[in-house]
Parts: sequence; C-alpha cells; structure tokens
Amino acid sequence: MDCPSEENLIRMKLDGIDGIRELAFDLSNRQLTIYHEGPYAPIEQALSSLKLGSHRLSSQASEKTSFLEDIHQKKLLWTVLIINFAFFVIEMTTGLLSRSMGLVADSLDMLADAFVYAISLYAVGGPLLRKKKVARVAGYFQITLAALGFLEVVRRFLGSERLPDFNTMIIVSVLALIANSYCLYILQKSKSKEEAHMKASMIFTSNDVFINIGVIIAGGMVLLTQSKYPDLIVGTIVFLIVIMGAIKILNLGK
Repeated sequence: MDCPSEENLIRMKLDGIDGIRELAFDLSNRQLTIYHEGPYAPIEQALSSLKLGSHRLSSQASEKTSFLEDIHQKKLLWTVLIINFAFFVIEMTTGLLSRSMGLVADSLDMLADAFVYAISLYAVGGPLLRKKKVARVAGYFQITLAALGFLEVVRRFLGSERLPDFNTMIIVSVLALIANSYCLYILQKSKSKEEAHMKASMIFTSNDVFINIGVIIAGGMVLLTQSKYPDLIVGTIVFLIVIMGAIKILNLGK
C-alpha cells in the first residue's frame, strides 16, 4: 500500500499509547516529533514493530502547552476513503470486463488505501483491541485477494487468452490518475503551519500515481505489441505492492 499511508499506519499504531498529546509529522525529512508525557520506551517499541527503520534522534522537555487537533482531518479522511473505494469498485468491474489484470491489481491497491483510511477512522477513540482486530481482518483479506490475483495471472500466462481491452485500460487508469491527483490536492490544500504532516503527502501518494501511469503504459504496449504480457507483468508488480501494504496493515494487529 504504498499509497500514502505510512503516516496513518504510525498514527494507528500509537493510538493506544497513553500520554501522547500530539504527533507532528515532517514527511519530507522523514521525521516525527512526538509530544508526550511519561516514558518514551513504549513509543519506541511500537514504532520499531512497524519496521519502517525508525530511530530516536533526541528526547527533551518541551515548553509547549497548547496542542492543536486537526478538525478537518476526519472530513479529509472520509473524502479520500470514498474516492479510493469508489475507484476500487470501478477498476475491479472494468478490469474483469476488459480482461485486464493491471486494472484488477490497481483496484486492490485502491482498496488497500481505503482500508487504511477506514481503520484509521473506525479506530479513533475506540479501544486498542478493536483496532487490532480490524487491522488483522483487513490485512488477511487483502493478502487473500492478491494471492487469488497472482493465481489468475499465472493461469493467463500459461493459457491462451484474448487480449485485454487496451482502450478500457487507458481510459479507466487516466480517471484513476485524476482521482489520486485530486486526493493529493485536497490533502495538500489543507496544510497549515501547525499541520506539517500534510505538506509531504506527495512522497507516499506518488506510488499510486506511478501505478496508474504503469497501467496506462501497459495498455499502450498491448496495443503496439498485440500481446497480453505487458498487462500481466504490470498486474504482477502491483499485486506484489498490494501484498507489501497488507503486511504493513497486519503489523498493526500485533
């Protein structure tokens, strides 16, 4: 899930730790400032379990007494959640109808993003156990879908299949590219001085954009070569990305 979700994964992982007052993300420099009360050992342990290469730069007392909460965060999360889930349905449907594994795989990437946003919204204010259960269900479900996709790719590699509809591949992927760009736009537009964690959303949402472009290119290659293989290769790569994202989601359930 490469789509844009490391910040949400971190927020969900730290959600059940007492004493945390504010998380200030600087994704462009890959740094996180945590304002908290009490020991930092549980925080370090939680971050290490995500296996994102985290390490503590410093720990010091702060004179900050006012901690701001982003009142628009839930609205933004709901917006990008709805967009991602809608395009999961669109791409899955058109992918099956057009026989494009690239579109099917991209739809699962959209679903992975939707899962992360949904878990984040569902877990807000809720007990840690509920968050972990939902994360486990979402992770295993995502891996199951990706595994089924891999089996279908193998079957199509070995079998004699009609060419995917390159027109549908290109058109739907362009629409998905526009949708991802819009999600990025509204997240970037929401940035304020106190919301440093929003300013570098491009770092993680760029993966979604690259996947959309990859499917568009695959559609063009299908047209030029009259071969099914460009679509199957792109589908395989995206399924791998989806599984990596699902593993990150499963880490939240530990």
